[in-house]
This record gives sequence, C-alpha cells and structure tokens, in this order.
Amino acid sequence: MSSFANNIIYNFLIAFGVIVGASLMAGLAALINDHAPLKTMFNIAGSIKIWAVAVALGGTFSSFEIIEKGIFKGEVRSIIKQAVYVVIAVVGANMGYGFIRLIQKCGETMFR
Repeated sequence: MSSFANNIIYNFLIAFGVIVGASLMAGLAALINDHAPLKTMFNIAGSIKIWAVAVALGGTFSSFEIIEKGIFKGEVRSIIKQAVYVVIAVVGANMGYGFIRLIQKCGETMFR
C-alpha cells in the first residue's frame, strides 16, 4: 500500500480513537465522581473534535507549512494531499462522535 493510503488510514483511526478513547475515559471518570457517564461522554466527544483532528494531523503547524509551500511554490499536489488528510481526520472525528452518540442512544433505550 502506498504511503498516502497508509497516512489516510492513520489519520482516520487516530481521530476516531481520540474521540472514542477520551469519551470512554471521561465516562469512567464520571462513574467515579458519581455523575452521569453517558451525558459526560457525549459532551466530551463534542468538545474535543477539533483537537482530535489536530492530533491526527500530527500538529497543525506542519500541515500549514506544507500548504504554504504548496501555495507559494506552486506545489498543488501537496495542497491536495493535505486537504485530503484534513478531510479524512474530520470524518474520523465525526464518526467517533457518531459512535459515542450511538452508545448514548442505546444506553437511553436500554435503561428506560
């Protein structure tokens, strides 16, 4: 598999994992602190989406440097690659958020 395809998979799963992992750990913390775990998980998942994208991209500065190089040096291919990486990271973060939302909905119907 090409390096580009590998990076797409990494970006998606890292963003997904940041959302799911942080939400699950926040849910555990909510249980310890006697708060509502599903509500806490949902709130955390929504509030850290942008950070999951930043983590998946490996920090925002390197992406901006590559985009800048693409704009000022005419390297259109690098701009397109970075745009794809950003979109894939956003999709991964949103799917992680959707997964936590699904857990919340299942929990609400299970405990009724």
